[in-house]
Amino acid sequence: MLKKTFAGLLVAGAAYGLFAFKGEGSERYFDIAKNLDIFATLFKEVNTYYVDEVAPSKLVRTGIDAMLKSLDPYTNYIPEDDIEDFRTMTTGQYGGIGALVGKRDGRIIVSLPHEGSPAQKAGLIIGDEILKIDGIDLSKKNDNEVSKLLKGQAGTTVKLEIKRFGVEKPMLVDLTRANIQINNVPYYGMVTPEIGYLQLSGFTVDAGREVHNAVVKLKEQGAKKVILDLRDNPGGLLNESVNISNLFLPRGKDIVSTKSKVADWNKMYKALDEPLDVQMPLVVLTSSNSASAAEIVAGALQDYDRAVLVGERTFGKGLVQMTRPLSYNSQLKVTTAKYYIPSGRCIQAIDYAHRAADGSLHKTPDSLRVAFKTASGRVVYDGGGISPDVEVKEQPVPDIIRKLVSKNYIFDYATRFRAANPTIASAKDFRLSDAEYQKFVTFLNGKDISYSTDVEKALDDMIKKAKEDKHYDEVKGDIEQIRKKVAANKGNDLMRFKPEIVELLEQEIVSRYYLQKGLVEATFNDDKNIVAAVEVLNNPTKYQSLLSTSTKK
Repeated sequence: MLKKTFAGLLVAGAAYGLFAFKGEGSERYFDIAKNLDIFATLFKEVNTYYVDEVAPSKLVRTGIDAMLKSLDPYTNYIPEDDIEDFRTMTTGQYGGIGALVGKRDGRIIVSLPHEGSPAQKAGLIIGDEILKIDGIDLSKKNDNEVSKLLKGQAGTTVKLEIKRFGVEKPMLVDLTRANIQINNVPYYGMVTPEIGYLQLSGFTVDAGREVHNAVVKLKEQGAKKVILDLRDNPGGLLNESVNISNLFLPRGKDIVSTKSKVADWNKMYKALDEPLDVQMPLVVLTSSNSASAAEIVAGALQDYDRAVLVGERTFGKGLVQMTRPLSYNSQLKVTTAKYYIPSGRCIQAIDYAHRAADGSLHKTPDSLRVAFKTASGRVVYDGGGISPDVEVKEQPVPDIIRKLVSKNYIFDYATRFRAANPTIASAKDFRLSDAEYQKFVTFLNGKDISYSTDVEKALDDMIKKAKEDKHYDEVKGDIEQIRKKVAANKGNDLMRFKPEIVELLEQEIVSRYYLQKGLVEATFNDDKNIVAAVEVLNNPTKYQSLLSTSTKK
C-alpha cells in the first residue's frame, strides 16, 4: 500500500508545483492542477481495485506515451534506461564493438562492421552469425537485447561465438570494446576526375567540421564541383545545419529562424564564419526521407540559389525540438518552435494542431501552398517539404526483387561468393559476369520465390466481384487465360529484371570486401540521382539555367 500512496503523492505534488506558479492565466493552471489531481486519484483507484495486478510504471508510461502522441511524433518521453541510446543519436558516440547487427531469418547476423572498429580488427565479416555473447545464447534474444549485450564501457572485453559460412566449427572471438564514433560523413570520394561526392548521413556533434574536412580533401584530389548527398538524412542538431550551410554561403547571411510560444526562444541563426567556398558548382541530392536539419541545409542553399537540388521532394519537417530534464534522470524531448528558412517559408507538411474529427492528419495540399521567392526571384513554396530543381522519381521495386531481398537470398549469395573468392576488382570496377549470374539463378533452385503480382491481386478481386454479381461463369475462361499469361511472364522475371538484380548483387558483394565505402562506390554508375547530378554539373549552361528558373510545387 505504501507504493500506491507514494505514487499518488508524487503526482499530486507535481500538480501543486504547477499551481504554485500561477499568475497570468491562473484559470489555465487551475485546469492543469485539477486534471493532474484527477489522474492521480484515478491511478490510485485502478491500482487498488483493478481485477488483475497492474505494473505501475508500465501503466503510467502508457499514459505518458499516449498523451504525447496526441501532440506530434517528435515529442517523446525518454526514461533513464533509454538515455544512453538518446545520447548516441545526438553525439554519434557509444561504447561497443562497432558493427551493425540484426536478425535475419531468426539468426543474429553481422550486416556491416565499421571500418577501423574492434569488430573489423577482430576479423568479423558481413554474414557472420553470432551464436553467443559472453556465453549467453542469443536464439531467443531480440535486437535490442543483443545490442545491450554488445555495448559497454570502452576497454571492457566481450567474447563472441561466431558461425561463419564455409567454416565447419564455430569460432570464439575476443574483442575489446572501444568508444565508437559514428561519422556524419561515412564516405567522400571522386565520381569523375572533376566531380567530388560526399555523403552526409546525420547531424550529430561536429557534422560541420566533418563536411568541411571532406570538401577540403576533395578539392585536394582535384574536385572543381561537388555533390552533397542528403538522401535519407533524418536531421539532428540545428546548429550543425547552420555550420554546414555556412561552408557554402557568405558570412552574415541568414540561415534559419525559429519562432516559439516562448518569445525569448525566438532566434535568427546567421552564418558567423568565413565560408569555405561560395563559387564552386554544387548539387544537393534529396529524397522523401531527407528531413529537419537536412531540409534546413537544402532549403538555405536553394533559397540563395547556391545549389541545384536533385532528387525527390523532402519530408517536410519544419519543427524544432529541445530536451528538458525531468525527475529520476529522465528527459522530455519536446517540440518548442517552427523554423523558417531564408526565403521566409516554413516547410512543415503536417499541421498537428488541427486534426480531423476522427483524429486523422493530412498533409497540406499543393493548392494551398504559399509562394515565396529565392534571392534571384525563383518561385518556391512552403508547407510540404522542399521541391527539387531536377526531379528524379523513385522507381517502383519489382515484385521479384522484393522477394529476393525479403528472403535474404541476395545477402546470402554474397556471403557464399565472399567465401569462394578471396579478392575482387575495385568497388568501382567490379562487375558480375553472366556466368556468375547463372550461378545465382541455380542457387535459387528449390527456394521459395513465389509472390503475387499486382495483376494477380487484381484478378482475385475481379473473381470475387464477379461471383458476387453472378457473372463469374461467363468470364471464368478469360480470367484463367490472363492468369496463365501472367504466370508465364513471372517465370521469366529472373531474366526480365536481370539488370536490376545484378545491380543489387554487385553492391552486396562489393560490401563484403570494401565495407560501406565500397557499397557507395558500387552505386556510382547505376544511381539515377548521381547520374543526373553529374549531367547537371557537366553542363554549365543547364546548371545556371536551373538556378534562374522557378522550381515546381
